[in-house]
Amino acid sequence: METSNTIWQKLKIQSESSGKPILALAPMADVTDTAFRQIIAEHSHMGQPFSRLDILWTEFVSADGLCHAQGKNSLMRDLFFTEKERPLIAQLFGSNPETMRQASRIVAEMNFDGIDINMGCPDKNIEKQGAGASMIKTPEIAGKIIQSVKDGIKDSGKSIPVSVKTRIGYYKPEINTWIRFLLEQDISALTVHARTRKELSKVPARWETITECVAMRNKYAPQTLLFGNGDVVDIEDADAKAKETGCDGIMIGRAIFGNPWLFDTRQTVESKRQSLPFENILGHILPTSWLKKIKSDKHKYTRLKIPLQERFRVMVQHAELFETLLIQPYINHPHSKGKNFSVMKKHFKAYAHGFSGAKELRIALMETNNSTEVKNVITEFQKSYRARRDNF
Repeated sequence: METSNTIWQKLKIQSESSGKPILALAPMADVTDTAFRQIIAEHSHMGQPFSRLDILWTEFVSADGLCHAQGKNSLMRDLFFTEKERPLIAQLFGSNPETMRQASRIVAEMNFDGIDINMGCPDKNIEKQGAGASMIKTPEIAGKIIQSVKDGIKDSGKSIPVSVKTRIGYYKPEINTWIRFLLEQDISALTVHARTRKELSKVPARWETITECVAMRNKYAPQTLLFGNGDVVDIEDADAKAKETGCDGIMIGRAIFGNPWLFDTRQTVESKRQSLPFENILGHILPTSWLKKIKSDKHKYTRLKIPLQERFRVMVQHAELFETLLIQPYINHPHSKGKNFSVMKKHFKAYAHGFSGAKELRIALMETNNSTEVKNVITEFQKSYRARRDNF
């Protein structure tokens, strides 16, 4: 186990001192890029006393890709970060011990605060490579991968911690086997998404299994920090789930969409997600497609009392930052490709909801191809909105 000066141990000390769990932003593919992380860090005021945002994650990055010249040129874009995003954990995936070792050396040399191994992603293309959630079915390979990451860090001459993010099992909960196995691998932190691979996100997260994971951790690896993940809607909910399960921290994912103010304690009383009556029961009974239709967008995102003008300003800021950092530097680049601006559209859907005319605004934003067009759409919407509402 790493020494007490690693980021995880520092956060543990802070958590024990404050009496509050560690809160992390979950890694999400084509979401938690540097532009998004900078927006979240700024508007959740990371590092300030009133902020509950403790640590960030990169998107997952292919170890195999990092070990090939052409792939490395493109994937280094996904590993770009600034000091304002610290502490920051780089997440890797792969099933080849040698490329995981090489990739870990590369990442460690970039001075990340830690390396996390993705052993829970249910994407079929990732699983075909034997990575992600497929690792749950091959613990012997998973063990080699963890050791390879440790070896890669050692090769770099650095000393940063290794963590794992996974699910409670593949077809069914495997707390006594899979989770125990990971805890026995001498890792600094383990994040458990409280669903199986088979369940995807079709049913409510089973937070009772996190309590079981904590008990397993207490027995076999008391020095490993354990994080719960799944269906956490805000920091109040995170605190409640941590208290109920006994886990050290909570990872929040989808609730952050359209709400970069989520971790600011001055906003949490005004940022509540609407829940359906008996939502947990309905989630186990109804097909996912039916539940989505019943819930609609108004139940999907948090409801904000952030002034519309500020929401629009941050939306434009996000689009401009995405373009500046992840598109423009790669135009005409001979060996690397920037991201597609369409990635931003999932964010536009989340920013533009819960007010009169939101649907029409979303439709217009879906047609944009750059930040200038986004700004123009917002400007025109504001003009028409003012004409309809004097109190804008």
